[in-house]
Amino acid sequence: EAAFQTRARAQAIEDGVTLTAPESVFFAHDTVIGRDATIEPNVVFGPGVTVESGARIRAFSHLEGCHVSRGAVVGPFARLRPGAELAEDVHVGNFVEIKNAQVAEGAKINHLSYIGDADVGAKTNIGAGTITCNYDGVFKHRTTIGARVFVGSNTMLVAPVTLGDDSMTATGSVITRDVGAGDMAIARAPQVAKPGLAVKFFDRLRAVKAAKGKGV
Repeated sequence: EAAFQTRARAQAIEDGVTLTAPESVFFAHDTVIGRDATIEPNVVFGPGVTVESGARIRAFSHLEGCHVSRGAVVGPFARLRPGAELAEDVHVGNFVEIKNAQVAEGAKINHLSYIGDADVGAKTNIGAGTITCNYDGVFKHRTTIGARVFVGSNTMLVAPVTLGDDSMTATGSVITRDVGAGDMAIARAPQVAKPGLAVKFFDRLRAVKAAKGKGV
């Protein structure tokens, strides 16, 4: 294994790939990386990975069974699982996992998201904490997100569900029905303010704590 990794790293560098810390990058037997791609430290390639010219894989990312197109940026701390297909100039950021999903040109999934069994349209922005809820305990279901969609942070997309082109979801929404093109979906409980309740609540807790301290 050590001898193979040494040869693979040397070959990648000879082929015009930039390895910023070669000794920390691990290849599979069939890894394909295009010229002028950049691989940062502590990246692991499982079987079936193709990275096109000009793409950048940032530190501590794990890739297997996926395709990363020209100009795309992955990581740091990203995971691409089998069936992940990233088109040109896609951004996949830290703590993002993608599985069996096609992500179209220029889409951004920058923070803390799971995108599984999904299609993401061009120029769409996926907010932090977005989850495609693809598994019902027996079957996997698909989520379809159109082009130029803005998915608000902490949105739960309960598949099967479709978001039309140019649509938007409000932060914190749980989306269970299709959203039409150009529409905004808001699916969250309304905020209710109870005047003075916080003070009363903590006064009560402190009184209980004091009573316990006295052995009452």
